[in-house]
Amino acid sequence: MCLGIPGQIVAITDEARQMAMADVSGVRREVSLAPVALGPLADLVGEWVLIHVGFAMAVIDAHEAAETLEALRGLGEAQEALEQMAEGAKALEDQ
Repeated sequence: MCLGIPGQIVAITDEARQMAMADVSGVRREVSLAPVALGPLADLVGEWVLIHVGFAMAVIDAHEAAETLEALRGLGEAQEALEQMAEGAKALEDQ
């Protein structure tokens, strides 16, 4: 089973590589927009996407994002994934 976590695109970080910064429950990480880049990347800023292994796999609405995050928190899977992301972000900051 694949776990996709909702995140909101907050900024485009590298237009040429189709990379953006996504906020996932307060944790920011860079993701590839290549799978969902159907138009100008700037149009995706503010949108919610389903993220799996660093790729935005689908654009979803805010309601679906909230419901999914709540369900994942209830299962405990999101907490573990968010902790791993936070550890990864901290490791990058420490470099």
